[in-house]
Amino acid sequence: MTTAHPLPTSTLPPLVTIADPQSAAAEAYRTLRTNILFSAVDQPIHMLTVTSAQVDDGKSTLLANLAVTLAQSGHTTLLVDADLRRPAQHTIWQLTNDRGLSTMLIEAAHADQAAASIPAQPTGVDKLSVLTSGPLPPNPADLLLSDAMTAVLLTLRGHADYVLFDAPPVLAVTDAAVLASRMDGLLLVIKAGATRRDQAERARDALQRVHVRIIGVALTNAPRDSADRKY
Repeated sequence: MTTAHPLPTSTLPPLVTIADPQSAAAEAYRTLRTNILFSAVDQPIHMLTVTSAQVDDGKSTLLANLAVTLAQSGHTTLLVDADLRRPAQHTIWQLTNDRGLSTMLIEAAHADQAAASIPAQPTGVDKLSVLTSGPLPPNPADLLLSDAMTAVLLTLRGHADYVLFDAPPVLAVTDAAVLASRMDGLLLVIKAGATRRDQAERARDALQRVHVRIIGVALTNAPRDSADRKY
């Protein structure tokens, strides 16, 4: 995995955990990190899928901030954009996307084994790298189910303390369920004031049908309690 070298703060993306690490929002992400780590006491989580019930729930931004907090706590972290339909991580981190997960899968399929190198890119945050989606394939779900994906996952697992996957929304396509069934756990993101209760329940049911381990739910766009500001 490519080693990330610190960059000037002005060149980093405007994620709250980077731009305003002392804010209540940044602290909320650190609390989320802590909750995830504690949820893994009995069943360690090294590979985690993050998805949402529907589109525009803020999953990609949440995942990017979560990855920052894991790296800031001293854990080597690889953020993988496995949304091979509407990838966002290369935009968030201002990275090129000519090589990434999809090119790894193609190389693994042709070589009948995982590619030796991981085309991850440094983010400017120490210990954090991003593997972008790469060029979008015509058959994302089939790729995620392939033997090549199995080989790639084995390669990725050994390259960081935590490997985080950004997956498409559960109710839009089957990709998230397919991917999460191969992970140690899944975090479901829902958006306050936007995600309906029935949508969240349908997403949960779809994941449980394929025996995905849902470790919890993260709520985005939630109003901040006034008591937080006083503290």
